[in-house]
Amino acid sequence: MAEQNKKPIKITETILRDAHQSLIATRMTTEQMLPIVDKMDKVGYHSVECWGGATFDASLRFLKEDPWDRLRKFRDGFKNTKLQMLFRGQNILGYRPYADDVVEYFVQKSAANGIDIIRIFDCLNDLRNLQTAVTAANKEGAHAQVALSYTLGDAYTIDYWTDIAKRVEEMGANSICIKDMAGLLLPYEATKLVTALKSATSLPIQLHTHYTSGVASMTYMKAVEAGVDVIDTAMSPFALGTSQPATEVMVETFKGTEYDTGFDQNLLAEIADYFRPIRDEALESGLLNPKNLGVNIKTLLYQVPGGMLSNLTSQLKEQGAEDKYYEVLEEVPRVRKDLGEPPLVTPSSQIVGTQAVFNVLMGERYKMVTKETKDVLSGHYGATVKPFDPEVQKKCIGDEEVITCRPADLLQPELETLENEMAQYKEQDEDVLSYALFPQVATDFFKYRQAQKTGVDPSVADGENKAYPV
Repeated sequence: MAEQNKKPIKITETILRDAHQSLIATRMTTEQMLPIVDKMDKVGYHSVECWGGATFDASLRFLKEDPWDRLRKFRDGFKNTKLQMLFRGQNILGYRPYADDVVEYFVQKSAANGIDIIRIFDCLNDLRNLQTAVTAANKEGAHAQVALSYTLGDAYTIDYWTDIAKRVEEMGANSICIKDMAGLLLPYEATKLVTALKSATSLPIQLHTHYTSGVASMTYMKAVEAGVDVIDTAMSPFALGTSQPATEVMVETFKGTEYDTGFDQNLLAEIADYFRPIRDEALESGLLNPKNLGVNIKTLLYQVPGGMLSNLTSQLKEQGAEDKYYEVLEEVPRVRKDLGEPPLVTPSSQIVGTQAVFNVLMGERYKMVTKETKDVLSGHYGATVKPFDPEVQKKCIGDEEVITCRPADLLQPELETLENEMAQYKEQDEDVLSYALFPQVATDFFKYRQAQKTGVDPSVADGENKAYPV
């Protein structure tokens, strides 16, 4: 049947990355994933998103796993399917801008270890922060997909999106993704946006959204009818809520139409059966909070991504100020406006959210200002779509000089220094990159890895060796 279709919709499966990142804080282990890889490889996915985002940090920090080792195992298992990762532009998978030599080396090693498609985004949609990664991906023969962080606001018109799409095509990207991290793209808006992008550029268009606000499946349907090329979905046990629409549901929706995927529902059912006990276990242990599975209409009212909402709740809980929740929610759009109306995605979502919490708890706006807020206002993250509020900027950074160049232009090459710092732990080339992104977490992991082999804590140098807790 698939052969007769005019334009079957392609699907990227997110269960090995974004789905479990969104629902269970990226805690699925490699061991839990590997047994099902063979079946997933037979589905016919456009790609499987399985790496990048928060998986790198979570593997090292919480799972005591080497993320590079996970990637190599996926590459061995997925013989017919492209592997995809999420990459934060100049921030790679970390939370600060890195020098170009580190970005280039990370792209090189990602491709060498098995990544086919690199989805690259910047939290401000500042294309200058994406160019190095795009050029490096092109050089390595990987597919460079630029993701536009979708958001709402006066500045974010159809003209804004089409203009940026044309510039993305000029910079050498192979495709464009509309990255709707908060589930803000409504069905009929998707029709307009996809239609406009399709007429503005010849690049394939992919759509990524989250179910948080309850509209995602309808949005996909309208986007597909408008000509979008690929949609991101998650196998049903880890779909909906703050994750993506369910793979099987979208497959069934388009069955028998010109968009029919041709996927085998029996095979998908076997894959779902495999993941269901993992989901049940996560519900039982409390790792999967049922709250994350419902519809949160506040997302549309406050334009706050699901992950950011849970972050705000826990910050307020720690301060014993849960009663201030709605005040903080109302402060978020104001802070966002003061900071040039950036899209709310890592790390801008955390920066805006934390500053909103401080503004409310202190009883005076910007009485206490985080280092990250100052960095945004002094141009260290790049250019925002609108200017900063001049009074807020003055109050937070005084007469500090604001940088207008690409932030990474101010950084010296840092790979050699990093190599020297972590030389004693190096067991593979990639270790320097793990260290570059998360120096302390990676060092702890290297010690753990060494202890697994020797039973000895390598950090004890006085001869009085002790068993290292594993």
